[in-house]
Amino acid sequence: MDDAERATLVARYESGTAEVMAALDGITEAELDSRPSRDEWSPREVVQHLADSEMTSAIRLRKLLSEDNAELQGYDEAGYARIFRYAERPIEPALAALEAARTTSSQILQLMQPADWSREGVHAESGRYTVEDWLRIYAAHAHDHADQIRRGRASASA
Repeated sequence: MDDAERATLVARYESGTAEVMAALDGITEAELDSRPSRDEWSPREVVQHLADSEMTSAIRLRKLLSEDNAELQGYDEAGYARIFRYAERPIEPALAALEAARTTSSQILQLMQPADWSREGVHAESGRYTVEDWLRIYAAHAHDHADQIRRGRASASA
């Protein structure tokens, strides 16, 4: 990954929270709990997932940077949604967690040195996992879920 691609991905990562907030702007209770299909999460569940995922990703980044050959654990997203009752919880605390995790991780990204970008570890589910892999995944993550929120909202009107 060259410096230009890295800068583009960091900027996309940093805009993720705003993209989610824009997707939620003016959302109604009916839209918050609507599902594009039976197998997809509602916007409420997406926000809860984003909070858990972003807190996990923040720890992953820190482990990659601070531990040699860091071991990164996966988790059962569907299990989290069920066990932590995503469909029943208000979104405001989850949005605060999303914003805090992204903000603190963005601060770290801005301070990283060239050698930091070559750090790597092992993900329990996907194998070799680099800091650059982390950036590629999480630069897209919030944006992808903002689109999912928009689909959920649209399904409430259909």
